[in-house]
Amino acid sequence: MGKKTVSVLTLGCKVNQYESESMIEQFQTAGFALSEGDFADYYVINTCTVTSISDRKSRQFMRRARKANPEAVIAVVGCYSQVSPEQVEAISEVNVVLGTHEKKDILKYLEAATSTSKIVQVGEIMKTKVYDEMSIEDTVDKTRVFMKIQDGCNQFCSYCIIPYARGPIRSRDPKNVISEANVLAAKGFKEIVLTGIHLSSYGKEIEGTSLIEIIESLNDIDGLERIRLGSLEPKIITDDFVERLSKLNKFCAHFHLSLQSGSDTVLNRMNRRYDTKEYYNAVELIHEKLKDASFTTDIIVGFPGETEKEFAETCEFVKKVEFSKVHIFKYSPREGTKAAVMKEQVHGEIKTNRSHKLQEVCSSVENNYLNKLLGRSMKVLFEEVVDGCFEGLTEGYIRVSVRTLNNLVNEIADVKIIAF
Repeated sequence: MGKKTVSVLTLGCKVNQYESESMIEQFQTAGFALSEGDFADYYVINTCTVTSISDRKSRQFMRRARKANPEAVIAVVGCYSQVSPEQVEAISEVNVVLGTHEKKDILKYLEAATSTSKIVQVGEIMKTKVYDEMSIEDTVDKTRVFMKIQDGCNQFCSYCIIPYARGPIRSRDPKNVISEANVLAAKGFKEIVLTGIHLSSYGKEIEGTSLIEIIESLNDIDGLERIRLGSLEPKIITDDFVERLSKLNKFCAHFHLSLQSGSDTVLNRMNRRYDTKEYYNAVELIHEKLKDASFTTDIIVGFPGETEKEFAETCEFVKKVEFSKVHIFKYSPREGTKAAVMKEQVHGEIKTNRSHKLQEVCSSVENNYLNKLLGRSMKVLFEEVVDGCFEGLTEGYIRVSVRTLNNLVNEIADVKIIAF
């Protein structure tokens, strides 16, 4: 009899991807084989619940899994299960429902389940105070790896359900962070990307550590060549933070600084805890210490009550910051959030038009940024071969393609930028 097969399907953020890889390693250690097609004996759907669209995609995965194997055990874990356990339990295709805290014990629950059982284990995430230790030692990608070091969020932005899905902030023990990083570096990973639900909060609730201290410790690891950060809040950008970053030879000066809107009145309705002046001051402070720093961000268009004037303010602020890349999202009401019941919801057609207009602005800004790189030599960590060319990322998170006979995968090389 062959090994039992398992398929792990992931929706949402890099944190979810990290947790899925950790679960996959648990399965492989226990003797399961990863499914190479649609059919599997066990399906694990690691869900996102940021929007109602995310929930719908999760349900589609559930139906698809049951259709692929009517006798399979299907487990739904993570944020959707945490926020709406009764709704997930009621879905006929589902056998196991686990919350955010319980997903680390997926193997135990899966082995106890059958294709006709209903196991539901969803705890009170708002009472969870300790970081759930999950780790990885290997992934398919041998160049850079995402490493989760933080969970939970205390921000309660008016549009966001995540604090209710992930609970309060929890930081990973720094000893475990460094231990995993050493293992990954020894296995050949050259770049580590630190991730978390609210990465800027790392260390806030425990004594003796902070995000900058973890970065400094990682900088000393032999074999590790690059350290990159996930999304940050502007408030973490202080003189001390940037000064200490500037002294680290392995830090990639690419900042994904969360913005969401370039209008102060919209930011206030979003319950974001900064304004555009504070945001821009953070950008200028980084530029003072790290001359070649690049900035990416996320922006929501069509937030409830957004006027043409407020939208125009966002467009102008994008031009002012000169982002290298902007991810644009049309506001989608999420049941259970304050924004979903706000008056003056913006019409879908208006949101679409604004998204297109902002994309034109962002494309122009991004092209201006790229043009400034022409003729410069930059270090690139090559990750893969695509259409006969080696592709990788600069320290500033710009994707570069090179055609050469030399094998550059997992190598860092100086590359002169000649065209985009």
